[in-house]
Amino acid sequence: MEDEANVVPFPQMDERQIVAFGGGGFSMEAGNPLLDDYVLDLARARRERPRVCFMPTASGDADHYIVRFYRAFSGDVCEPSHVSLFRRDRGAADLREHILSQDMIYVGGGSVISLLGTWRAHGVDRILAEAWRRGVILCGLSAGSLCWYSEGVTSFHGEVLRVRGLGLLPWSNCVHYGSKQGPREPYHEMLSRGMCPGYAAEDGSALHFRGSRLVAAVASRPDARAWCVGDRGDQVIETALPTRYLGAEDEPVDDGLHAVA
Repeated sequence: MEDEANVVPFPQMDERQIVAFGGGGFSMEAGNPLLDDYVLDLARARRERPRVCFMPTASGDADHYIVRFYRAFSGDVCEPSHVSLFRRDRGAADLREHILSQDMIYVGGGSVISLLGTWRAHGVDRILAEAWRRGVILCGLSAGSLCWYSEGVTSFHGEVLRVRGLGLLPWSNCVHYGSKQGPREPYHEMLSRGMCPGYAAEDGSALHFRGSRLVAAVASRPDARAWCVGDRGDQVIETALPTRYLGAEDEPVDDGLHAVA
């Protein structure tokens, strides 16, 4: 019989998951549910009809955004809910209990600065970190991507700013990469000034992490790309990541993306 002391246990899969969209999902790609379907499939591994909670904090809990979420995540595909921090009716009597009972937290776009400040004021940052450690899937676009990283760049308020995120992912992040909302050059400049290396995602692409390890780059558009970006002293190096298109190659794609952060 084999000595148990010499047996190397098979490593368990890390259940801490984050899917960070560069831009996309129901609020940016009307008629193209590929990224939303991807995260829903992950949530169904936890529960056949998963509980999905929308957090529209970065938009100031805009009514139209909440309505669009419920239209996209109907009761047929999941058990949807939302949490509001700017309204008397929060959508949940006990924030911690509600968030920890979910299978997925979906964070919308808008101002990441307002989002992080509001979460920290209400203690939601600590609750979300606890949810992540318990295996609740975290996802989101734009501000809802930047928030999970150690650092990020945002131009939502005009000036390009460096922001400190929740640090669940020990990297930096740039969303809407290469567009007006996700300026490439300022990100590179911040990297050369000491920002930690990280990941950049174009509109229509998403980065899937287990723990801090990137396990997949996926896209709702055939030409959407994602990048690993880092400083090597005298230059910033971009490395294109293998990105899997989630649709059929001959499937028509709606290219009417509209940035929300």
